[in-house]
Amino acid sequence: MWFQWHWASTLCLQDEAQAQSFRAARFRSRVSVPRVQLSNKRFEDYKERLAPLMTFYTERGRLPTLEELPETESLSAEFGNLRRAFQIVLQATSPQEWDAISDRRRGDLLVYLALSHFGHRPKLRELAPVVQTDIKSLFGGYQQACTAADLMLMSLGNLAVVAERCQNSPVGKKLPGSLWVHVSAIETLDPLLRLYEGCASRTIGRPEEANVIKFHCRKPKITYLVYPDFDADPHPALHTSMQIDLRDLHVHYRDYDPDDNPPVLHQKDLLVSPDYPSYEKFAKLSRQEEDWGLLEDWQQIGNRRGWLKCLENHCAELKGHRVVWQKDADPYRVKLVRASRRRHCANGDSEATK
Repeated sequence: MWFQWHWASTLCLQDEAQAQSFRAARFRSRVSVPRVQLSNKRFEDYKERLAPLMTFYTERGRLPTLEELPETESLSAEFGNLRRAFQIVLQATSPQEWDAISDRRRGDLLVYLALSHFGHRPKLRELAPVVQTDIKSLFGGYQQACTAADLMLMSLGNLAVVAERCQNSPVGKKLPGSLWVHVSAIETLDPLLRLYEGCASRTIGRPEEANVIKFHCRKPKITYLVYPDFDADPHPALHTSMQIDLRDLHVHYRDYDPDDNPPVLHQKDLLVSPDYPSYEKFAKLSRQEEDWGLLEDWQQIGNRRGWLKCLENHCAELKGHRVVWQKDADPYRVKLVRASRRRHCANGDSEATK
């Protein structure tokens, strides 16, 4: 009888560990293996054997144990231990990049543990062994990790901190009082902002169709925005918004009629990370629109009618993600627009040289 109970308990723990491992993996951001910057003969001689070690460190932010990496034994035999083997890697790559990877993995775990506060935070023994080792290596212990996660959760109440993270974000479109980010770039954000959004999506739920997230800096709010044809339309119109007030979880929905002058989106390249498939196409369009002077009056171009009027005033039209001259544009107006563009470019060059 005891054996059956022990066997059942073990299975339950294994199932729980697998479930928690899956949940933790959902918060693990994408990171690339650092590139070789200063290759040397010793690294070149062992490059293939060191590759699994580099991949593991990139995935977990730490060195592996003997059980976690089959190559550990041979690497230890060759170099004495894994730390010495990794020193060869550090001689050929940037140590700062590896430190940044460890910091990123700490952030991933903090977001996971902080959000688990809203439900059942697992006990240490309920975590998969690899996650337990992650926590011990990156935080020193489970209690320290949970304390750090709770402190990060409490810091969301300080809007000045949230605003500072929004303004310093390397990804996202920064507007007065807000940061706009495509959903594909969420994992590239500062852990505090990922937690900020996670509180909204965990308590209320992120709409499946939402592809842009607006972080409010002056009020504890998150707005999910739906822009159909985000990739195909150079300036997609807003279809639906869902704003969540994190103070009282009040939700405000709004639908926009496509025939009633909806807001339109500009500079899509700012919303996505540089590895987004269409990033270069989006960025090229934004540069072209800036050169044409199309993005100077934000109040005018915020909605569809104003944007179309702006294009007309500049004798321009869009052909896919490219600005071209209107076919039937008045030649004299084209001449004036060309002169204005030359002045605009000249002023831009003079400002750049100051």
